[in-house]
Amino acid sequence: MAFDGLFIHSLLHDLTPTLVDSRLSKIYQPFNQDLILIFRKNRRNYQLLISANAQYPRTYLTKQTIANPDKAPIFVMVLRKYLEGSVLQSIEQVGLDRIINFHFSNRNELGDQVKLILSVELMGRHSNVILYNKQDNHIIDLLKRINPDENRARILLPKAKYELPPLKPGINGLNISENDFKNLSHDIDASTLVQKLDGLDRDDRNELLGYLEDDYSFSSFKTFFNQFDNPRAFVLKTPRNKRKIFCYLPYHLDLEKESSDPDLNMGLDDFYEYQANRDWVKQRASQVERVVKNEQKKLSKKIKKLEKQLNLAENSEGYRIKGEILNAHLPQIKPGVNKISLPNYYDNNAPIEIKLNPALSPARNAQKYFTRYKKLRDSIKHINEQIKIAQDNLRYFDSIQTAIDNADPQDIDQITDELINQGYIHKQKKTRRRKKVTERNLNEFKLSSGKHVLVGKNNYQNDWLTLKKANKSDYWFHVKNMPGSHVILRDNQPSEKDIKEAAEIAAFFSKGKNSAHVQVDYVQDKRVKKPNGAKPGFVIYTGQNSIEVTPEEEEIMPKKIEK
Repeated sequence: MAFDGLFIHSLLHDLTPTLVDSRLSKIYQPFNQDLILIFRKNRRNYQLLISANAQYPRTYLTKQTIANPDKAPIFVMVLRKYLEGSVLQSIEQVGLDRIINFHFSNRNELGDQVKLILSVELMGRHSNVILYNKQDNHIIDLLKRINPDENRARILLPKAKYELPPLKPGINGLNISENDFKNLSHDIDASTLVQKLDGLDRDDRNELLGYLEDDYSFSSFKTFFNQFDNPRAFVLKTPRNKRKIFCYLPYHLDLEKESSDPDLNMGLDDFYEYQANRDWVKQRASQVERVVKNEQKKLSKKIKKLEKQLNLAENSEGYRIKGEILNAHLPQIKPGVNKISLPNYYDNNAPIEIKLNPALSPARNAQKYFTRYKKLRDSIKHINEQIKIAQDNLRYFDSIQTAIDNADPQDIDQITDELINQGYIHKQKKTRRRKKVTERNLNEFKLSSGKHVLVGKNNYQNDWLTLKKANKSDYWFHVKNMPGSHVILRDNQPSEKDIKEAAEIAAFFSKGKNSAHVQVDYVQDKRVKKPNGAKPGFVIYTGQNSIEVTPEEEEIMPKKIEK
């Protein structure tokens, strides 16, 4: 189910007692459509994520570490001015619609108390976050400013009067009494009743219809709705492996249970973590990915062109043969002709047609063929060198793309810095200070044996992990002949099981993560060296062993240590 009205009703069961009477201490906007509000209550911090993402608008308490950007957008500056230090007095839902109003109390510059409402509208592509004054209903500011010609239903600009979006009235199933149900069920069938109810998405309607088809009674109806007052998080999979989250366990839908969590907020945080991470990485990495894709495209074209030239050079014997045949038959060639057919003594004297430049003498034409042959033969070494350089560069950009695919949002800055230092991205006027790589930046895993594995997520982290952090006796892992993370097993005498588990982690954090059979090299760290002048992340090693593994996410990710 999506964030429909009933889901929001369930969520507020947990959210309201946790946040009401807390003080809003910090506000920041890490990404275009996402806000983080940090509340302080009973000496504890609570981090509320509000996302107006068109694909999956949502709000819940999160424990994810989301970096505060260096420069705050205008909307955040406004929120800080009006809301920082204010007390959250109440949270209410507008009926069973996808609108949540956070009521704040604060004091203005004159010390007068003001009542402010932060309205969170979780309505697909129309999702928005709007701050307005409760006294006069005038909008102070909003996350998405909408021009009047784009939305004629209401004006969504600062100083305009806040109005609710057009809402479709329906029956609130939570408020239906037994008599109401009897009257309704007497006049309409179960399917029609379900369609008239408010706050249900398609999955909820189908599940409720299943209840009523089993037993069209108030008891069955109430059993379904009571679940929303005692929510839990249930993650289920469709037959096509699409994951869905519910605040109750459905029985009438074709879904397979994957996991459950008694805490709905924590269940939501886990459920959206991967998808949100990918979305945030995509936003932060848009410039980097553009550079990477352009370079990959250019290098692929260059390699094809060079391979074509190499093929021509390696098959240049025909020019030498034509030159020799022309030299052998110079007396027979009349000056000023465009072409001539002569016997090819390399092919049983079969006739061969040779093009000529009429402006040149027969001897000069023969010399041109020899010159062309020599030039092509001499170019073979140079072309091979250029192909190798282009292939190395392409592998480098493949490694950058793999780093982006494995990155957390906060890792993108290091990848950007790397491309700036390599000259692929122009330096910004205001250069930020490069953050030092630390163990906290790395992914860390705990194997079945209790031993620890560290994983670099980009080339800077890979170099630091392999060349500075790791002990020389630790074991180093990397996928064979493809881009991937450097992986260090912190042990000098690993068991076969340790090696297999560490190799699976290395395979998962590589370009081959979706392959069934991935070859992984492993060797002690002391055998790994970085050549002088090599690009970030590039190393050479000797004396390695190899193991073939199948990376399975459900086996690997539970071993990850959350930081």
